[in-house]
Amino acid sequence: MPVVLNRVERQSYRDSVTLMRISRALGARPGVEAAALMIGTPSNKSLMRDAGLLSAQAQDAGPNDLIIAVRAAEAGAAAAAVEAAIGLLAQGGETAEAAAGLRARTLEGALELLPQANLALVSVPGEFAAREARMALARGLNVLIFSDNVPLEEELALKKTARAKGLLVMGPDCGTALIGGTPVAFANVVPRGDIGIVSASGTGLQEVSCLLARLGRGVSHGIGVGGRDLDARIGALGTLSAIEALEADPATAQIVLISKPPAPEVAAQVLERVGRSRKPFVLCLLGLEKAELPRNARLARTLTAAAELAAGRTLESAPAQAPRSRGWVRGLYCGGTLCAEAEMIFRGKGLKVAPGANSFVDLGDDEYTRGRPHPMIEPELRNDHVRDALADRSIGTLLVDLVLGYGAHADPAGVLLRNDLSAKTVIASVTGTEGDPQRYSRQVAALREAGVIVAASNAHAANVASQCSPS
Repeated sequence: MPVVLNRVERQSYRDSVTLMRISRALGARPGVEAAALMIGTPSNKSLMRDAGLLSAQAQDAGPNDLIIAVRAAEAGAAAAAVEAAIGLLAQGGETAEAAAGLRARTLEGALELLPQANLALVSVPGEFAAREARMALARGLNVLIFSDNVPLEEELALKKTARAKGLLVMGPDCGTALIGGTPVAFANVVPRGDIGIVSASGTGLQEVSCLLARLGRGVSHGIGVGGRDLDARIGALGTLSAIEALEADPATAQIVLISKPPAPEVAAQVLERVGRSRKPFVLCLLGLEKAELPRNARLARTLTAAAELAAGRTLESAPAQAPRSRGWVRGLYCGGTLCAEAEMIFRGKGLKVAPGANSFVDLGDDEYTRGRPHPMIEPELRNDHVRDALADRSIGTLLVDLVLGYGAHADPAGVLLRNDLSAKTVIASVTGTEGDPQRYSRQVAALREAGVIVAASNAHAANVASQCSPS
């Protein structure tokens, strides 16, 4: 019978990325079935309860407390994992602060140390993120809100305040940005250049910036605006501010805009603003087939096409030919936008997408990450689904993405290859560059050595996989 053990560290806070990394390390320990470190907010406790990780020991934990939760095969393994977490918290906190060389416990203290700073990164539980962002805006700082679960009305109020002050609010739930050549949160090592990116998708921004690097081009700034920004209720406030910032930036010669199709009234507003710009645009509004574009804009139907149009050249790739499969295609994705793009490509070819047929799963969705790190941080989450797909005789082909860069797992190819993939056709795309810690060519070589077909991009991978699908 599995044992669930909780420990509450009172009046203790760590940023979410640190907690996810420690959770990953605990989950890899012998005998540990699952582990999570979370601040004791009501929503977090609900997630842990649903994941079978909350015990009576942590019921009274509050939003200023840290919960360490472990589920293990037996009590000894659970206790050892909790003690390991305490050690990692102490070691990780000191290491990160020592590496930075600067320490501050408040925004005011940070500004005393860095008086020229113009950007604040907010990574606190969603219940408190708006308060921190408001304080940063009041001090004239642009804000990137990494936190999720921020109420929509708070996002709207923050972006209205920022617009009035001539500042940017990136997010909430903004996982990726490239500001002045500096990667923020999940991002890749790409060269500086003259192409600016405005994106409502973190993995979309990563895919396009990496493809641009492989096409010999670079990025001036990559501004993430959060997935809800083009919702009718927000009205593209972050997108419009980002367009204005890049238009005023002399280092930006053209702008790529990435999003799923916005609400019609929002699309009209954005297109009108694009049409007034002096700079050329590439618009990648995934799923939008036709639109009346201003003269300075071109429409890209995939992320790959967006990078190619902006770069003025075509991505070189050997034509990959997948063997004809006897079964359906199962897409298992870490990147939500990459998953949506692949499904869009299948539907555009008239292929059946439904349960029991071709199917696409975004494993980064809240449904799969409750009490667990995001699969870009811990891709072991995907292996459970890979094993199910390998055992399913109706499935002939697996379609997967690997996302490299800062914040991502050190060896996502190695994690995937823990499975015996020989029984299926496996097609992969790798989002990354040679400068990334995982190194693009090393990951690709490991996959190919194991018999995986590696395509040049996510769109290319989906097109190759579509050849395997029953008509």
